[in-house]
Amino acid sequence: MSQKLRQIKIIELVKAKGFITIEDLVAHFEVTPQTIRRDLNQLAEQKLIRRHHGGAGSESSTENTAYSTRKILQLSEKQRIAEALVQQIPDNASLFINIGTTTEMIAKALLNHKGLQIVTNNINVASILRVKEDFNVIIAGGIVRSRDGGVIGEATQDIIDQFKMDFGIIGISGIDNDGSLLDFDYQEVRIAQAIIKNSRTVFLAADHSKFGRNAMVRLGNIDQANALFTDQEPPRAIQTLLNQHDIRLVIAPE
Repeated sequence: MSQKLRQIKIIELVKAKGFITIEDLVAHFEVTPQTIRRDLNQLAEQKLIRRHHGGAGSESSTENTAYSTRKILQLSEKQRIAEALVQQIPDNASLFINIGTTTEMIAKALLNHKGLQIVTNNINVASILRVKEDFNVIIAGGIVRSRDGGVIGEATQDIIDQFKMDFGIIGISGIDNDGSLLDFDYQEVRIAQAIIKNSRTVFLAADHSKFGRNAMVRLGNIDQANALFTDQEPPRAIQTLLNQHDIRLVIAPE
């Protein structure tokens, strides 16, 4: 099979599955891992797929990767980010936590804390944190999305607006090089905006795959955050914005 034909078929497989591993592609095409990595890198440079550690996903600005896939993408990176971020949260603090697989990892890392007051629109976060008897967990009511346990809608925003919290922990789908924070769901974006508005300190958590990732809804701008927690150095354009707006950059250690 020619390289061109193989790459066309890789694009078709990625679109059909949402995410596919290098191991699966090696088995499917009966070629070496090095060949597949070369194919994926070339396709990613052409913006035809999105390269991830261990595989590739579809490149779309209108539809997010499936929740089940997002839970395993950049898993170790998300764990490192979570551990770095929770070190900045003191015991007995109050915080918002929004929708996302990274924020769910942060919730797990918070279980060693004491006396936290949490408001969240993420049922998975609430389920993780409910085991701590000294935590007070409030779910912002609204419409529950079956695909990922996110809670959205006007009622959710109304509840968020009743609180003023020490910290707002925000996960994001993409960060454009101009500093725009991007997501896929307009209703989810409105909740995140409310969290930012009602937080004294805003922590943005995003692994390196979010830099330059396309999504069609603008949530806000990186200058609304007080700190960015990530796992790799951001692109130069984003680093410049961080410096201009005095936003602390925390790169989680290996």
